[in-house]
Amino acid sequence: MTIESVPGSSGYLDMFPDRRMSYFSNPYVLRLTVIAGISGVISGALLYIKDDFEVVRESSFLQETIVSMALVGAIIGAASGGWLNDSYGRKKATLLADVIFTAGAIVMAAAPDPYVLILGRFLVGLGIGIASMTAPVYIAEASPSEVRGGLVSTNVLMITGGQFISYLVNLAFTEVPGTWRWMLGVSGVPAVLQFVFMLFMPESPRWLFMKSDKNKAIAVLAKIYDLARLEDEIDHLTAAEEEERRKKNTVRYLDVFRKKEIRLAFLAGAGLQAFQQFTGINTVMYYSPTIVQMAGFRSNQLALLLSLAVAGTNAIGSILGIYCIDHFGRKKLAISSLSGVIVSLLLLAGAFIGQSADSSNEIYGWLAVIGLALYIAFFSPGMGPVPWTMNSELYPEQYRGTCGGMSATVNWISNLIVSESFLSIADAVGIGTTFLILAGIAVAAVVFVITLVPETQGLTFQEVEQMWKERAWGSSYNTESLLEHGNNESSS
Repeated sequence: MTIESVPGSSGYLDMFPDRRMSYFSNPYVLRLTVIAGISGVISGALLYIKDDFEVVRESSFLQETIVSMALVGAIIGAASGGWLNDSYGRKKATLLADVIFTAGAIVMAAAPDPYVLILGRFLVGLGIGIASMTAPVYIAEASPSEVRGGLVSTNVLMITGGQFISYLVNLAFTEVPGTWRWMLGVSGVPAVLQFVFMLFMPESPRWLFMKSDKNKAIAVLAKIYDLARLEDEIDHLTAAEEEERRKKNTVRYLDVFRKKEIRLAFLAGAGLQAFQQFTGINTVMYYSPTIVQMAGFRSNQLALLLSLAVAGTNAIGSILGIYCIDHFGRKKLAISSLSGVIVSLLLLAGAFIGQSADSSNEIYGWLAVIGLALYIAFFSPGMGPVPWTMNSELYPEQYRGTCGGMSATVNWISNLIVSESFLSIADAVGIGTTFLILAGIAVAAVVFVITLVPETQGLTFQEVEQMWKERAWGSSYNTESLLEHGNNESSS
């Protein structure tokens, strides 16, 4: 690349190694990350519903709709979240998401019938959709570039931790009537806590700076960086602001597809989000009790216990991802993660195909459980955090909210398609063949990452933007743009 070293870039930090920050070096940034990441706990707590309605037990469609209605709400929330973030800021968008989610949790807990439960699911999905694209951007914009990946990945850890807790609650109260009401009602508690904590947290410093509230932005940055690096970061933001002033103030959705460099960035970001879902992660998480029972373990309690082990593996893998993403890079992590996913899906497919041929052999059931655990072990450190991390850093400031919201919408639409179709496809072609299909999609994902996804480890937002321009228009872009800038200055 032909970019001059600026704050946060590897060249800058090589020259000033004493300014490099670690994951735990600044408690203020870590506290900001954890509070923003509470959104992840919210979504994880909704993973599994145990219903008491006879009409639901008799209708696979209603069961899938109860699970999927939150996804419909999330699609709408993510689609509107970009505009909310750019217009009103990351903090206000988070507060709104908390209010909507809490209302939905109350509606679900008090639902007299499955249709009111579905309404509550829609409301919480709306809150999740807004929060899902807001939290990574908020964290990324307040993070030093050298630890940005790990800090954004903490949000994914909060999601997987919430999933683990949801299974733990279900396992502990499997024999208690109305367990799901308590669980869904309690799921509103993290939203209330986040709302209260967020009132005392600052707005994103980058958003404040670009909205010409520089004093507040500098006050936030002063809590993150020491004086020497703070001055460089302010210079960096000033240069970025001047660049933004020469562009349009308002970004429409169609504008994303009109500029080649933004189009390429969105293709990479949205593609990662789609492949995250189409390689089957939420199929495994939503339906892991069902999959375990399909593998031959008929006891509900045993199925939940084994699913708890899967969810625990997911959470542990997320912790590993926090370390790996800033040490090995986003692209290498995604490719190695997908390679393991392919092997795991092939093992799952073989286990279920073998079980259908010889249902009396218990070895196939255990192979399926091992396959599930391996799938999560490979997926969670890589394809779990990488799409969200990269979507928080791939886009220029002017497009970050819009593109982030659009790519999150792609994620939730893909999630909805997979969760609504998985059981139906498994019934039609067999669960073994279904996992073979997912393995084929994972192979396509590897090709996609190798060819279209760049490495952003350690790069500043300015460097990432320059990289996309060079990818779109060739390496000569930087020279031509400098000449154009010089001509403009001489003519003025």
